[in-house]
Amino acid sequence: MRKVILYIATSLDGYIAKPNDDLGFLSIVEQEGQDYGYADFVKTVDAVIVGRKTYDKVISMGFDFPHADKDAYIITRTPRPSIGSIKFYTDDLKSLVNKLKSENGKNIFCDGGAEIVSELLKDDLIDEFIISVIPILVGNGTKLFKDGRPEQILELISTKQFEKGLTQLHYKRADK
Repeated sequence: MRKVILYIATSLDGYIAKPNDDLGFLSIVEQEGQDYGYADFVKTVDAVIVGRKTYDKVISMGFDFPHADKDAYIITRTPRPSIGSIKFYTDDLKSLVNKLKSENGKNIFCDGGAEIVSELLKDDLIDEFIISVIPILVGNGTKLFKDGRPEQILELISTKQFEKGLTQLHYKRADK
């Protein structure tokens, strides 16, 4: 069965963005030739779920959507026409994930943002977490894990530390 894997970066104090969606703090771990396992990870997925705000942020930074080669579902409340393999999805997120999990294919990448992560956690739909912890305390912004979700016990798969101080934690749900 396909798994939903959250692959995301956060500050040590749990923020995925500073106020005004500022991602500048991510640059402190940039290192030429170092992608922290991202290229290998994306080879293991063929579907991507991402929130509309995160999608818009990537596009506003002047980048092409990096997952256009996969089945991409942009979770939004506003219907928009598809762009190639990019679908703007307005229906129930739990139904989408259960449908994708039941189909054959590679794993499903949850690329954020916080709203999508929160919804998936409420329905216990994230199977693995690959979280890159950036060595900074940003103090304020968008929290990766919002309050008001059920408790979930995790099992550590691996920990990797890198030269620039990034630590990557890989967990799976303990019951899976």
